[in-house]
Amino acid sequence: MRNNCLIRIVFSVLAAVILGGCSSKHGGANDASVQAVGNEDVSVTVRYATGFSVRDSADVRLVCVGEKDRFALVRNVEAVVPDGYIKVCVPIRNTICMTALQLSNFTVLDAHDVVKGITGTKNLFNKDILQRVKDGRIVKIGMEGEFDTEMVLAANPDVIFISPSKRGGYDAIAETGITLVPHLGYRELDPLGQAEWIKFVGMFIGKERQANEIFSGIEERYNSLKEKVGNVTNRPTVTSGEMHYGNWHAVGGKNYLAQIFRDAGADYVINDEETSGENLEFEKMYSLSANADYWRILNSFDGEFSYEALKASEPRNELLKAFREKKVIYCNMKKTPYYEISPVKPDVLLKDFVAIFHPEFVEEDYRPTFYYLLK
Repeated sequence: MRNNCLIRIVFSVLAAVILGGCSSKHGGANDASVQAVGNEDVSVTVRYATGFSVRDSADVRLVCVGEKDRFALVRNVEAVVPDGYIKVCVPIRNTICMTALQLSNFTVLDAHDVVKGITGTKNLFNKDILQRVKDGRIVKIGMEGEFDTEMVLAANPDVIFISPSKRGGYDAIAETGITLVPHLGYRELDPLGQAEWIKFVGMFIGKERQANEIFSGIEERYNSLKEKVGNVTNRPTVTSGEMHYGNWHAVGGKNYLAQIFRDAGADYVINDEETSGENLEFEKMYSLSANADYWRILNSFDGEFSYEALKASEPRNELLKAFREKKVIYCNMKKTPYYEISPVKPDVLLKDFVAIFHPEFVEEDYRPTFYYLLK
């Protein structure tokens, strides 16, 4: 017990020394950097995301995340914030990203300099991030539930973006005094809502203007293509997922991917209220998928994935119409930075699917980024 108490005291003292500027209870940059924000006249409007909201007052930007987390973003360390809000001095200079989705926000905002720590590099494609890890500018802190607290402190983060859906292990980090900021982009059911978390990160790093402009382009391209296919009369059906450990893992009917199918002019075979994934027995999924026109698969396969490999993994797969007619839509995560960049490119994801379902709406020489028809 005495050792645990000593460890906690050491962490707290180290964090207080490292963070400076704002108190160790609050994340933030030092006093000089707090004055460096150049986007104080840029407003942030949330249109699609449901996981965060923004309200500006004279010297404070109030950001609510989920149902209970409240942050007051300030440019002046002396600013008074309302009760119940955690003060964060912006722009932050250093942070840690826990997920590929979070990292995608920093990538699209050209803000890798702010990222000082990540959980690991498995399935990571970005050459700049990999180089920064190699030369020590970014440290690996370990996976959720097994964080290396020394590495966390070495990253010297002003705040840490966390993903509450993961295995956790945040208690030890919280004891350092570093502010933990939930990033709930993974909960968004609207593809544009997930991408709009670019604005969330932009507020913390002083890139609101860039975030607004980037998202505006995504929104325009997505909605323009969605509108083009909105009145098609021929809407193919599509199933998703495959067998793993005796069950078929499929996304639910309210999942953001199901919404992209619909926006691309197709109908997903599952029409329930499930927002994430669900595991179904083959017989149940077969009853839904047997006559589906297309079959979407995302996996990590060594080598070239094929219909032969799909059949070898589960012989009953050949019973599906989409298998027989060679209409499997495929993305290999070992060859494509899917989770690393697709959260901020829903317009590209939509176009990949439209090119398959309704090719007349895209240019003839279109080359898919993520998904293509398996040969």
